[in-house]
Amino acid sequence: MALAITGRVQGVGYRWWFEGQARRYGLDGWVRNRRDGSVEALISGPRAAVQTVIRRAQDGPPAARVEAVRSSPAEAPEGPGFRRKPTV
Repeated sequence: MALAITGRVQGVGYRWWFEGQARRYGLDGWVRNRRDGSVEALISGPRAAVQTVIRRAQDGPPAARVEAVRSSPAEAPEGPGFRRKPTV
């Protein structure tokens, strides 16, 4: 599942928080900042875990102010594990 997260999501620890959530629920994929101020993620794993992380992404860490989380189907990420990627 590809996610696009908008709002005040950069400079507030959102990527680190998201990575922790993905690892907690056993998901594979990655998260990164985008130059437009949004955060982008690709997650894969058990359906219930993916849905839980998407719901939690709508709140984010305490300093974040999430406006929207848009999800769309996507190819599974390459390889197992979860990581942060550089900004694009």
